[in-house]
Amino acid sequence: MASVSVYNMEGKEIDKLDVSDDIFAAPIHEHLMHKAVTLQLANRRQGTQKAKTRSEVRGGGRKPWRQKGTGHARQGSIRSPQWTGGGVVFAPTPRDYTFKMNKKEKEKALKSALSSKVSDEKLIVIDEMSFDEPKTKKMGQLLSSVGANKAFVVLGGDGITEPTDKMKNAALSARNIGGVRSTYFLRGEDPDTKEVKITSGLNVYDILKYDTLVIEKSAIKAIEEVYA
Repeated sequence: MASVSVYNMEGKEIDKLDVSDDIFAAPIHEHLMHKAVTLQLANRRQGTQKAKTRSEVRGGGRKPWRQKGTGHARQGSIRSPQWTGGGVVFAPTPRDYTFKMNKKEKEKALKSALSSKVSDEKLIVIDEMSFDEPKTKKMGQLLSSVGANKAFVVLGGDGITEPTDKMKNAALSARNIGGVRSTYFLRGEDPDTKEVKITSGLNVYDILKYDTLVIEKSAIKAIEEVYA
């Protein structure tokens, strides 16, 4: 079973945590990680780009001059692509860039990304990120103490469906730090429907984009409950 160090808010190692090999020591599938990143970026595209072809540009219905005898090259319309104000050749049109991955591919891609951080020693587990109020300086000191300047911070826990005030304060503390992004991973039972509810901002793109993955110890347990 893979083991990672656990640090406190001062950046001191206080414990070792055994993590699931199925998630944090899984085979690394580079092609699936690439596909997952491509999917995320493609699905963000609006696809609203548009330019007019020669058939859509206004005007140009009359032949500008007769076919022969003028000394000019023959022309059929002033809205041909070679004319100023003419249409665009192979003009872009609105389209949908989205595509899908099946559930097993997505899980393997996420596990591959997490495992790559463990193998590169870029996964840092914090015992608890406790912020009574938003403090950017305090979060900056925490990340610097564990050597995580460009970091993806994951807050969360098992048994809860909504972020606590301390989690929200930690997320706000990280928001204004350049090169740092924060998100939640929560898993708990909905008190009304009694169904398990998962709130996840954990994704392959952000794991790979940022140099270090900084994750709360309680979020590790929630991830293992969902993906193990």
